Amino acid sequence: MMNPESNRKTITYSRVMHLSHAIAPQIPHWPGDPPVDVQTVAELSTDGYYLRRFCMGEHSATHMNAPKSFYPDGVGIEAYPAESLIVPAVTIDIAAPASTNPDFTLSCADVLHWEEKQGKIPPGCVVLLYTGWQHKWSDAKAFINQQHFPGFAEETTRFLLDRRQIAGVGIDTHGVDGGQDTTFATNRQVLAQPRIVLENLTNLDKLPPKGVTLAIAPLRLCEGSGSPATVMAFVS
Repeated sequence: MMNPESNRKTITYSRVMHLSHAIAPQIPHWPGDPPVDVQTVAELSTDGYYLRRFCMGEHSATHMNAPKSFYPDGVGIEAYPAESLIVPAVTIDIAAPASTNPDFTLSCADVLHWEEKQGKIPPGCVVLLYTGWQHKWSDAKAFINQQHFPGFAEETTRFLLDRRQIAGVGIDTHGVDGGQDTTFATNRQVLAQPRIVLENLTNLDKLPPKGVTLAIAPLRLCEGSGSPATVMAFVS
């Protein structure tokens, strides 16, 4: 008979923080995607309670992508098991090169350089990429930047999946793929597994390189190609 205590998992943390932007009508959105629309449908003064309805794209605000966004037979966002959404994370900082080259992409050499200082990326974690783009969030034009923004290089994603067995990737831009990658190579590789893709994150500059656990909470939209998500970071 198994001891239930042997399956217990704990998260030890000194602080917890939001990695999701607040949702409002003026947030940046991908060209062609529906903007956030919020309408009041009940007022305290007339209805006795306050209620709004909102409409937005599945890939707007801080969000998680699902395999269905790129694969016709891929699962929807509701299919991710709960246990897959509590996951350790490491953070790689590329803000300096991205500040002078908006099309900068993370190379395998960048990963190995990070590992020289922090140790080998452990299997089963999400690799977060801090590019500095989170600071442009209040300026939609600068944030989208005519789709010039940094991301993961295709070969680097392959290395992280094959050689480091990562659980997924996340970034503070509108796409884990560099803005000029119209093939969405990183999304396709990660979601083929299927694993985790997080976009439009924030507060990545406040995270240490390692020692973080993520709690990811997308809306369980049936057959969803993705979903806005609340992402919390527990920092040890």
